[in-house]
Amino acid sequence: MHTLIAQLKAFQRDEDGVTAIEYGLIAALIAVVIIATVQTVGTNLSTIYSYIGASLA
Repeated sequence: MHTLIAQLKAFQRDEDGVTAIEYGLIAALIAVVIIATVQTVGTNLSTIYSYIGASLA
């Protein structure tokens, strides 16, 4: 019975799973920011190239 209680206490103190989840959430947030930035830059570049193309014609 003593080993069961010791194992339960050790399981409660173990934070490896929590840390992995936190790193996963941070990676997901960074991915969302990168995707939003690339979409914005892509839209702006499309507008610029359209303007340049219209000016040359």
